Amino acid sequence: MATLDSKPLFESLFRAAIAAADPRQIIPAFLPPRPRGRTIVVGAGKGAAQMARAFEEAWDGALEGLVVTRYGYGAPTERIEVVEAAHPVPDAAGLKGARRLLKLVEGLTADDLVVALICGGGSALLPAPPSGMTLEDEIAINEALLASGAPISAMNTVRKHLSAIKGGRLAAAAHPARVVSLIVSDIPGDNPALVSSGPTVPDAASRQDALAVVEAWRLRLPPAALRHLHSSQADAPKPEDPHFAGNEVRIVASAARSLEAAAAAAQAHGITPVILSDAIEGEAREVGRVHAAIAREVALRDRPFRKPVLMLSGGETTVTIREKGGRGGRNTEFLLALALGVEGVADIAAFAADTDGIDGSEDNAGAFADHTTAVRLRAAGQDPKALLAKHDAWGAFDALGDLFVPGPTGTNVNDLRAVLVR
Repeated sequence: MATLDSKPLFESLFRAAIAAADPRQIIPAFLPPRPRGRTIVVGAGKGAAQMARAFEEAWDGALEGLVVTRYGYGAPTERIEVVEAAHPVPDAAGLKGARRLLKLVEGLTADDLVVALICGGGSALLPAPPSGMTLEDEIAINEALLASGAPISAMNTVRKHLSAIKGGRLAAAAHPARVVSLIVSDIPGDNPALVSSGPTVPDAASRQDALAVVEAWRLRLPPAALRHLHSSQADAPKPEDPHFAGNEVRIVASAARSLEAAAAAAQAHGITPVILSDAIEGEAREVGRVHAAIAREVALRDRPFRKPVLMLSGGETTVTIREKGGRGGRNTEFLLALALGVEGVADIAAFAADTDGIDGSEDNAGAFADHTTAVRLRAAGQDPKALLAKHDAWGAFDALGDLFVPGPTGTNVNDLRAVLVR
């Protein structure tokens, strides 16, 4: 187990960050006025069911709707149907859900209101291949993107140009009804058009931008996808399109707000917090090494911050798969690289977790690490450098009993990273 008795502190920070993005606490403050006509709720993401439940509880009036969430992430609702589908690789259930959402907003009038509840994860949960492409093509696209190491903003630029529902197309299909999007942002910089590839929020990115991503990250896309990107059919509607006139977009929760809540929790424990950034991207292991270098500088030279200090950061790192067969996610890979970087420098502990409750493909949100992690792994017969090389950070922290497994949280505001220097 991690040796600095820091786990209770880190768990309290995580709880504070999640509470700041709790749909039941935040959605009542963002309710739109009731319309003269119908109220239709649509949505997608790993916290969409919890958002739907919170909206139902707060809404004073008739409503109907449908949201799509990840398997195992459902929540009890009365008037809004919740369907579950696969994430991070799309499946037929997601395809059916996407088609039902498009059908649900057909034939509306200017007196009707569409409320879109959008959070991270919706890109995979709403597969909707355009004409000439299949679900298998979209699965192949998703797998190529996930293995590429490209930042989430770049991945979603590609996705929205290879979809019949993303890139504002769901909102365009609802015209002339007014669309109000309530968004829990998991995107560094909080561009709402990139959360879940923006099913109800267009942006100015073009298919040329998508093709530039394909080239820059050497993506191996299916032939049908490449043909589509080279055709005008891939053009997504632009923000100035009159179909979006009168629509509203509201960021109701974000990494920045959750980091501020975690910082306040640290202060309540008598620890000075500093927020490095809420928008850190890049290779998880490289970000881990940079955080380790800063922690060493603090521990050994009291700069750029004086110890004791808790350094917080958010954003979404990536993992470029170089060797298959490992188990893990970006947060555990970040931590294993950090642990190697602070080995032998006393009084450093760290924590990283995905705020949706799942990091990668296993059941943990993240893990705990400290300056003894690498030593303890070797004592257990494990080679930490070899584990990092084959992307088996989950195996490393599982061997030490240092995984963090809170279960689904019902929200998603990206990753929470905390590095404590005593």
